[in-house]
Amino acid sequence: MHPLFLNLSNHPSAAWSPEQFRAAEAIGEVTDMPFPAVSPEADEAYVQSLAYDYCRQIMQMNKEQPVIVHVMGEMTFCFALVELLKAACIPCVASTTLRKTQTTPDGRKISEFHFCRFRQY
Repeated sequence: MHPLFLNLSNHPSAAWSPEQFRAAEAIGEVTDMPFPAVSPEADEAYVQSLAYDYCRQIMQMNKEQPVIVHVMGEMTFCFALVELLKAACIPCVASTTLRKTQTTPDGRKISEFHFCRFRQY
C-alpha cells in the first residue's frame, strides 16, 4: 500500500515549489494537516498535551494507511510530537532548504529559501 505523506506544517503543500511537491509525491500521497497555533505563552504541559492529541489522530490515520509525517513548525511542539511518533514507529521527516540572503543598501536582509530534500528525524 502506498504511504500517506502527511504535511504537518504552516506551509500548505499547494504553495510548495514543484521540486518539493515532487519529492513528497515520490514518498507518498500528499495530504495536509493544519499545524496548530501554539501560543508563546503556553507551558510545557499544554504543548505535551497538544502533541499527544495530534499523535493520536496520526496513529488513527496510520491504521488505515502507512503514514510518513513532515513535521515543521513551532520547535517544542515538533520535538514533543516527533518523539511520540517515533516511539510509535511512525517515520517523521523535515524539509531542508538552502537560504540565500541579500543585504539591501539600507541594511535590511532579504532571504530566499530553496527546497533541497526531506531528511528523517
